[in-house]
Amino acid sequence: QVQLVESGGDSVQAGGSLRLSCAASGYTYRSPCMGWFRQAPGKEREGVAGLNSDESTTYADSVKGRFTISKDSAKNILYLQMNSLKAEDTAMYYCAASRRSCWYSLRAPSIVNYWGQGTQVTVSS
Repeated sequence: QVQLVESGGDSVQAGGSLRLSCAASGYTYRSPCMGWFRQAPGKEREGVAGLNSDESTTYADSVKGRFTISKDSAKNILYLQMNSLKAEDTAMYYCAASRRSCWYSLRAPSIVNYWGQGTQVTVSS
């Protein structure tokens, strides 16, 4: 089992920045992909950024150049640095762990094995 606990969500103005954190515990080594997803009201959950065990990264086109995923391996914390935030980034953000690659997992959230409880990000224009 893998436990994921997100934090860092907040309300910010457009153009601002936030850093989300995800504390991971359990058998995380069995999940080669750690990632961030988001879900806005009335919309499907979508992949935002993924970090593979080989440290390669995958990003949704909508966040490339603005968001950065990283990990503190010593503390087992996954981060999502979000800059130049837009109103359309408003969503509940979920940390996730998947036994499949990030490339596949971000495109097919249904295959993700573990989810956190989510943290709300609200961007006002």
